[in-house]
Amino acid sequence: MGSAIIPAALSAAEERKKPIRFAHITDIHIKPGLIPENGMANVLRHIQQLPDRVDFIINGGDAIMDALERDKAKTEEQFTLFKKILQEENSLPIYHTIGNHDVWGWFIKENKPDNDRLYGKVWAVETLQLPKRYYHFEKGNWHFLILDSTQLNPAGGYIARLDEAQFDWLQEELKKVPPDHFICIVSHIPVLSVCAGLFFNKTEPNGDLKTQRNLMHTDFFALKKLFAGYPQIKVCISGHIHLQDEVEYLGIKYWCNGAVSGNWWNGAFQEFDPAYAVIELFPDGSSRRNMLKY
Repeated sequence: MGSAIIPAALSAAEERKKPIRFAHITDIHIKPGLIPENGMANVLRHIQQLPDRVDFIINGGDAIMDALERDKAKTEEQFTLFKKILQEENSLPIYHTIGNHDVWGWFIKENKPDNDRLYGKVWAVETLQLPKRYYHFEKGNWHFLILDSTQLNPAGGYIARLDEAQFDWLQEELKKVPPDHFICIVSHIPVLSVCAGLFFNKTEPNGDLKTQRNLMHTDFFALKKLFAGYPQIKVCISGHIHLQDEVEYLGIKYWCNGAVSGNWWNGAFQEFDPAYAVIELFPDGSSRRNMLKY
């Protein structure tokens, strides 16, 4: 009988070239029902059966269908379902981002629960077991900065930007990154995106494309100025729009990675089927994205 072939160990040079490989799943929008429940389970199974295994998962936000307008019972039902499927179907480390639909109660008009301890983002922070609503972690020579894009807009609705405390935190975190390390920034709402102007799939009567304050970061120019001082920033990833794009601007790749739920569990949204991204970050600062339909 022939002996088994044992794969050779990677050489030191090959190990140095090995990328950090992760799956970015965003806009799952889980809710009770056969299609969304099977969909979330299927995407987690698909990730873990990839021939080239990923190291971890980043959840880009909007884990549940909606908490903005839902009462406490409906919100609890959705978060409980999300945790159940994740526990049953996922064995990989996972890092979470807060999406706008993960925020509880902002849009409830009657009997607003703003005196409830879980009101706003507390529920999401506790359920997703976040260190705080924005945070930092490291993998190899890459630093990941997870942002909280969604702020309550006094004029109504929500607005895509960093609050003052978070912007100060981001400035300080960027200063800590060694010059020979690299940075991947994760936000639910895109910092910069072509999709943001294409979401409505039409032009305005006067021919303008409409990019609303809740579809792309309104503080983009402040962030652009900040990012210019840190050439280590190589990648910014997002979701929210349910569309996919790739923008390279001033040395940074901005990837908007569609939606696991596609058209909110009704097939494709515009031209984009339900999908997720596999992203590779290399030790030399280069990167690669592959969008996968599951």
